[in-house]
Amino acid sequence: MSAFYLTTPIYYPNARPHVGSAYTTIVCDVIARYKRMCGYDVAFLTGTDEHGEKLQRAADAAGVPVERFVAEKRELFTALWRRLGISDYRFVHTSQNPAHREAVWWMIRQAQRAGYIEKKKYEGRYCIFDERYVSDSTDPVNCDICGRPAELISEENYFFKLSAFQDRLLNLYGEHREFVQPDFRMNEVKSFVKGGLRDISISRRRLKWGIPWPGDDEQVVYVWYDALTSYLTGIGFEGEKRSKDFEKYWMGADGPTEVVHMIGKDILRFHAVYWPAFLMAANDPLPEAEKLPLPKTIFAHGWIYYEQDKMSKSKGNVVYPEPIVGGLDFFGAPGNDALRYYLLREAPFGQDTSFSYEALIQRYNSDLANDVGNLANRTLTLLQSRFGGRIPTTSGSNPSGSEGELHEAELHAFASGLTLPEDSDRRLDRCDFSGFLEVIWHHVANENRYFTVAHPWANDDAEQVATVLRHAAQALRKVAALTYPVLPLAAPTLWQQLGEGQPLDGVRRGEPLTWEEFPDGAVVGKPVPIFPRLDKAKTLAKLHELAEADRERSQPKGATVTVSSEMPQSANPSSQPLTPAPRPLIPEKITINDFAKIDLRVGQILSAESIPGAKKLLKVMVDIGTEVRQVCAGIAEYYQPEQLVGMKVVLVANLEPRKLRGVESNGMIVAASVGDDGRPVLATFNEEVPNGARLK
Repeated sequence: MSAFYLTTPIYYPNARPHVGSAYTTIVCDVIARYKRMCGYDVAFLTGTDEHGEKLQRAADAAGVPVERFVAEKRELFTALWRRLGISDYRFVHTSQNPAHREAVWWMIRQAQRAGYIEKKKYEGRYCIFDERYVSDSTDPVNCDICGRPAELISEENYFFKLSAFQDRLLNLYGEHREFVQPDFRMNEVKSFVKGGLRDISISRRRLKWGIPWPGDDEQVVYVWYDALTSYLTGIGFEGEKRSKDFEKYWMGADGPTEVVHMIGKDILRFHAVYWPAFLMAANDPLPEAEKLPLPKTIFAHGWIYYEQDKMSKSKGNVVYPEPIVGGLDFFGAPGNDALRYYLLREAPFGQDTSFSYEALIQRYNSDLANDVGNLANRTLTLLQSRFGGRIPTTSGSNPSGSEGELHEAELHAFASGLTLPEDSDRRLDRCDFSGFLEVIWHHVANENRYFTVAHPWANDDAEQVATVLRHAAQALRKVAALTYPVLPLAAPTLWQQLGEGQPLDGVRRGEPLTWEEFPDGAVVGKPVPIFPRLDKAKTLAKLHELAEADRERSQPKGATVTVSSEMPQSANPSSQPLTPAPRPLIPEKITINDFAKIDLRVGQILSAESIPGAKKLLKVMVDIGTEVRQVCAGIAEYYQPEQLVGMKVVLVANLEPRKLRGVESNGMIVAASVGDDGRPVLATFNEEVPNGARLK
């Protein structure tokens, strides 16, 4: 039996998990359930990364010992996974874990043996939010990952020679295109590595909350060296000591194995650059048979926004799963399944998506209640009334009518499983969850059309009615089996209503699916609504009510709640809902006077050059007619300096000057943000426009 090892990120428990954390974990749960149905021996790992300066500061601010702080936050994650019905997972945590400490020490000692670690003094800018050094310069600078101001620090640390792995990493990416997915994320990683790798500090002297450095109690281990190693620890790795599970799931001792890390796009660099380099460094002193294989795939998905806006506590628009699930359960709907279906169906996986309560209800009513729920209820009701609750024997007589005949071949292919390997399961293998569900719902829609054309409720021909109902029951049976990883509550209910006794999670998928059809005379259950239709207005009001109450319970005593600027205000703020009003796709309108404050000028680029130590910035000299402006533009990853010379651009001429990497910038070049990676495309002109002309 092939092994399959799947991990979520090792979550940082400085705050309560929101719908974004739930999204990644739900995705992994779907994959784990699917792989088990395919016959894989699956290990599914999640956990919490409990060291680092952010947690120490958060605990100090809360006035509690850091050990207690992280334990309480850890329980928030495990409680949510229980609430969401996450299946058969392992949980690893990095603090107060002797086995994990031994694994981290082994990784460091191996890299030291290979000569990849040295101790030296560092002075520069450090981002505590991403736990990384940002710049060797002492000048103020923002982190290029999170955008927050980096702090100035000076200390002696141990450094990892990441620069020594540049060519090896590029060879890895070239030989294994599947190492980073989706493909456009691989392009981002390659571009970053080709730009040159700097050595990174992997210890902290001023911090005490962490794993002590082996042999140097004045230092603690860098949080990312610590956290990434937990992927090994979670399945029984302790350095020299390795469990049977580790040998099976990571080393492939019992046969073929795959290791897949599922992460958010914001931590891709740490997983696709640092992690393989750490493993390579540990492997170099080892004989070939003992080397640790690299993961097969690191899949970086997009972020979840709320109504097109990034979720933020300060805006009051963070979405938590518990009120959603509870609110839908209140109306008799399977809340977990509805949330899972919506998150996976709404947008192609890997891209950013926007969460909306209204869209959730709309998707539930349209796809689950109307398409599947209504078909199941009509089919089971007619089987009860026309055939005594039994699956009828049929000779295959099709109801008359060209449209009914047109769908017959396609429906038979769907019901018999002939089209499924290519059209559905292979999409799951590519993590194309939206496409997987789209294929199934295409067949459900066809079955509903066929059912409507055949109108079995008004047909006196028992043979034709039997054909229609047997078709529908067989199609629903396939829907239940196929959607079980996504709908683990509703799919088994539908499966049982169709008279199946075998547990659905024990069904094995094949290519093609070879489940036998219903035996003649099989008894079905009574038609109980699986997806009752929701009243949109009442459900929306309930979800907002529960979300508000949930935020009030979560708010520390004496704290104030900051509401989003999009929310309606009144003389009595407490009377307003804490859930912000939906954010429009186009921002709030401004007056012509507001627009007139922005001085937009046509400029011609005279020269462009790189800024030392700044991979994303170019220093650009722009002629705006009356003067030449020096501007720092964050376009170095997409434009070569020689491409820009002579180009006419739009410059914000009255922007307050600022310094970037020690270079003063007097203005901003206007560009469109294109695609999921936010690629800048400079605004320019088709006609000849003089330098200095004002846009108005």
